[in-house]
Amino acid sequence: MDPRPLPSGRTTLTPLALGTAALAGLYHPVDGEQAAATVEAAWETGIRTFDTAPHYGLGLAERRLGAALRDRPRETFTLSTKVGRLLRPLSSPRGDDLANGFAVPATHERVWDFGAAGVRRSLEESLERLGLDRVDIALVHDPDDHARQALEEALPELHRLRDEGVVDAIGVGMNSTPLLTRFVREADPDLVLCAGRWTLLDHSALADLLPAAVEHGVGVLVGGVFNSGLLADPRPGAAFDYAEAPPHLVERALRLREVCGRHGVSLRTAALRFPFGHPAVVGVLTGGRSAEEVAEAAEALAVPLPPELWADLRAAGLLPEGVPVPQGPPVADGGAGEG
Repeated sequence: MDPRPLPSGRTTLTPLALGTAALAGLYHPVDGEQAAATVEAAWETGIRTFDTAPHYGLGLAERRLGAALRDRPRETFTLSTKVGRLLRPLSSPRGDDLANGFAVPATHERVWDFGAAGVRRSLEESLERLGLDRVDIALVHDPDDHARQALEEALPELHRLRDEGVVDAIGVGMNSTPLLTRFVREADPDLVLCAGRWTLLDHSALADLLPAAVEHGVGVLVGGVFNSGLLADPRPGAAFDYAEAPPHLVERALRLREVCGRHGVSLRTAALRFPFGHPAVVGVLTGGRSAEEVAEAAEALAVPLPPELWADLRAAGLLPEGVPVPQGPPVADGGAGEG
């Protein structure tokens, strides 16, 4: 799983990156031993790119990731964190943080801040939690309702931090492809993290973001390839984009699984591999919460997929004709890639 440079050349990513929201108790508690074992398993599989954020578990993800990586040579891995939410301690903790998705004590509150000073403060506080001397990538996190301030203050400040050598690369992470596309065209990022919009179920990034990324030389890291779970375990009641999946999407996911099964391929494997069909994609972010999940994801990158799988998905009306598909494994024999 050889690291590959971003189009800008400012840092490298392995084809598979480990996201850390799940390690901070996303929806369900995860203890520290399990979190450490998950990062260790990622390292053993060859993953050298790790993504985190203050938002995840009110800083718990950063603390756990930093502790797990602290004894690794710093030049051997790439780490990204995010700006846009500052954490402020509460005078009296108020139960748990499940209203924000995390099964952790609500010891802090999140304060939106996309101002220049807030960006610097966020990175400083992230480094304290990580216990590391630097991060490689800083991403503006979920600026959906703060686009103007993100464009006029947060991104210019990240440019200054990049010029100063505080970070190597900068970008934006969110779900909205129209706004991500605007950042690609106007803000000169190195990387964007697109969650849930370039998957077997949602191809919307192909309309705007992916062509713009190729045009402007911006790498795309794809997250949310299972669309919150529906593509991992399709069934009534499964989640899609953080809510219960509507019946028509459940039916579509079940059809996807059936076609994949005829080729001896798991739906999880097909979902993880699909994003690599587009040349803008530099990697996929997986959010395993256990060593077993991470090992399964890493193995999926090297499984040969029959070309007939994609043809049959098109024939079944499950993939439009214009959607690009992978031509080979992204990890094989020294890092030969898809795209």
